[in-house]
Amino acid sequence: MQPPPGYSVPDGMVCRLRRSLYGLKQAPRELNVHLRATDGDPLPDPTRYRHLVGSLVYLAVTRPDISYPVHILSQFVSAPTSVHYSHLLRVLRYLRGTISHRLFFPRSSSLQLQAYSDATWASDPSDRRSLSAYCVFLGGSLIAWKTKKQLAVSRSSAEAELRAMALLTAEVTWLRWLLQDFGVSVTTPTLLLSDSTGSGYCSSVCAFRVTVGGFPDEGSD
Repeated sequence: MQPPPGYSVPDGMVCRLRRSLYGLKQAPRELNVHLRATDGDPLPDPTRYRHLVGSLVYLAVTRPDISYPVHILSQFVSAPTSVHYSHLLRVLRYLRGTISHRLFFPRSSSLQLQAYSDATWASDPSDRRSLSAYCVFLGGSLIAWKTKKQLAVSRSSAEAELRAMALLTAEVTWLRWLLQDFGVSVTTPTLLLSDSTGSGYCSSVCAFRVTVGGFPDEGSD
């Protein structure tokens, strides 16, 4: 690969750029695409689709980068269509190109938890329910992550983000107990980070309480 005439760049830079663009095209999920149950034609035999999605669910235990697309594709196992199957093949192509990707757990990592949460408000076009997502780091090592559809319809993005933080809080509480069972002293508060100003304000006000109905238990399956 050669740079355009008149440009001087270090050796290999153009190659790295093209590899990066190729990797973007091979991402596990297309951006701004919302799948519906009615997209495409029904598959004559959905057995293969169900088998592949089931295998990807287990693989997502060690591959957090496919957690979200697998969550979406698993919603259509009862009646998959040709469009769903094409997106499933995209995930498989992505895995083939990133077979060397793996999680790394250094021995020198600290034993302090740090957690991140996010939510996509009304992202499901069929029922307008939001998605909760979180990841938890132990030092610099990723140890827990999840993507889950919320149990109720959120009336605002702040409410959706607050539900995601509630789900993350339950996970962090369990991890702190687990670390104590392993003999790890957990004395400092765990930092929970979110990109929502509204949910962060609500969670920081001690007097805040839900007066109408309350939030459902997002941690229950």
